[in-house]
Amino acid sequence: MTDAATLLARARKVLPGGVSSPVRSFRSVEQEPLLAARASGAYVFDVEGRRYVDFVQSWGAMIAGHAHPTIVAAITEAAGRGTSFGLTSPGEVELAEALLALHPHCERVRFVSSGTEAVMTAVRLARGATGRALVLRFDGGYHGHSDSMLVKAGSGLHEHSNASSAGVPPGLVADTAIVPLDDLPAVEALVATRGKELAAILVEPVPANSGLLLHADGFLAELRRLATSCGALLVFDEVITGLRIAPGGARERFGVTPDLHTLGKIVGGGLPVGAVIAPARLMDQLAPLGPVYQAGTLSGNPLAMAAGLASVRLAADPAVRASLEKNADGLQRALDPICARAPFPLRFHSFGNMGWLLPQAGPLPRRPDQVAPEAKRRFNLLHGKLRAHGVLLAPSLFEVGFMSSAHDASVIAETAQALERALSELRDVR
Repeated sequence: MTDAATLLARARKVLPGGVSSPVRSFRSVEQEPLLAARASGAYVFDVEGRRYVDFVQSWGAMIAGHAHPTIVAAITEAAGRGTSFGLTSPGEVELAEALLALHPHCERVRFVSSGTEAVMTAVRLARGATGRALVLRFDGGYHGHSDSMLVKAGSGLHEHSNASSAGVPPGLVADTAIVPLDDLPAVEALVATRGKELAAILVEPVPANSGLLLHADGFLAELRRLATSCGALLVFDEVITGLRIAPGGARERFGVTPDLHTLGKIVGGGLPVGAVIAPARLMDQLAPLGPVYQAGTLSGNPLAMAAGLASVRLAADPAVRASLEKNADGLQRALDPICARAPFPLRFHSFGNMGWLLPQAGPLPRRPDQVAPEAKRRFNLLHGKLRAHGVLLAPSLFEVGFMSSAHDASVIAETAQALERALSELRDVR
């Protein structure tokens, strides 16, 4: 067993902030990082042996829980054949076939090593296919940390934007237009004025990186119409929603067909994977067949393909889907009455098997600027209490939680009991 404080001190000497990704610092919730040693099913264990009900689930990658035996066996078997070839292997073909079976309107898959890389590739492909430079995305959506995606809305007209990170060149910002979430008139105005420049409209079908912000009914269908009207491509960033909200993702759930999908997380079963999936008319413009270049030494890594194939099969399994639905419904029913008795406004807002504890009253937000400042203060206090009682939420008010088929009735009861205890210790919070 490792002493957490000692390990964290060592980490901070060799890793920026002691972490390999900023949100893991837990700074947003004013806590020290949780240092994970192992995980199984619905639980994660820290280096000092404490167990937590885990609603992070590797940020949504674990549809069947941690260390699922089918996925572990697939990785183990694949590792015995070699950990990397730098060549095409049967696993790539099998996983691509499995994904295409769930997306019958698509014909090709290009594997990469992360969701960020998938979006980079999709944006380059859209620009190459249309011969246009401008990409429209939404303020509050998240599409990875590539330069042109680290852009926020400016203070003037909707089409003027600013970099949201140091190191992003102004030229890249100029080719990315930002409009607010839930603002269809702003999209219509941009299409009317700059539609001939527009290569793609990029959107999360269910925005889940600024809270769980559901689009208004018909919003995705209107984006489809507007993209078609000006000759732009509609790109669904489904790194989170792909295989989670339905086996066929947002197209199956909402009945709207994009030109390109980006996938990740569940597609890798816990190993690093991203994918772009689309009809052949677009995908065959990628090298080596077409002029749009993309490459990667570890793309199609055999371990990741094996884990991904096992994970995709689990995600499409009717029994697993039934467990997900049962668990999500059970958690909602268990938490609703507890939230109603909270000393401050609190609700558990869910969509499918994703959930968000939101400590504020009023209509559900559709944009991040509709989340009240006092909600963050309440959430930080609640997060710390829940962690102390053995329940781990994502360390930010603006991140959602994920269910798996392992979050069964006993896990739900444990979660509900922890929330009761946490709120009893916050009875004076308003």
